[in-house]
Amino acid sequence: MKNAPTFLIGLFAALAISFGGIVLGSHAQLGSLAPYYDDGESQSHPQRPSGIAARGQLVYADLGCAACHTQQVRRPGFGSDQARGWGERQSVARDYIHQARPQLGATRIGPDLTNLGARKPQPPTAEALYSLLHDGSAQHPSYGFLFETRKVAGESAPFSRKPAGGAADTESVPTERARSLVAYLLSLNTAYDYPEARPYVPPAGKKPEGEQKK
Repeated sequence: MKNAPTFLIGLFAALAISFGGIVLGSHAQLGSLAPYYDDGESQSHPQRPSGIAARGQLVYADLGCAACHTQQVRRPGFGSDQARGWGERQSVARDYIHQARPQLGATRIGPDLTNLGARKPQPPTAEALYSLLHDGSAQHPSYGFLFETRKVAGESAPFSRKPAGGAADTESVPTERARSLVAYLLSLNTAYDYPEARPYVPPAGKKPEGEQKK
């Protein structure tokens, strides 16, 4: 091929431009997002999670929870996420600005967890989450390794469970990883209604873009 160098240079340029426009451009656009300050509430949203909740996201990623759960509520017309009570609005990029590793997921073997800490009519309690992690369910595996068995010293430890087949004077106590994971799950709150999350309403007398005359 006589023009092989020119062809390779052109191919490299095309790939570089595509990468720069799609990857780097999107990263620059989304990376510049800042928390939204609400003058009425005198605070910013989303709020940065506490230290233990931030560590819990690392546990969530390490356990591969994103293989069965998503953290993205689809907008109306693209699924029944809101009807299921997973969130009152669609997810937007600003929801994830404090997450070093957004766990969007791709498969929903289990429910979406985007807004778990503010789910209606009532979010799960820490006790319920520890029970699910320790005992599992028909749909959820047990993560007993997130607990350690020890002898009861006086009163039982908070959120302790009775180990299966264990001695009468023993209990299963949540490890630091379990406490971090539960704190992270309870911190998931996307209830705040950002301006960009509100559906577009065309002005009176104007049809939506897809219904404009051609």
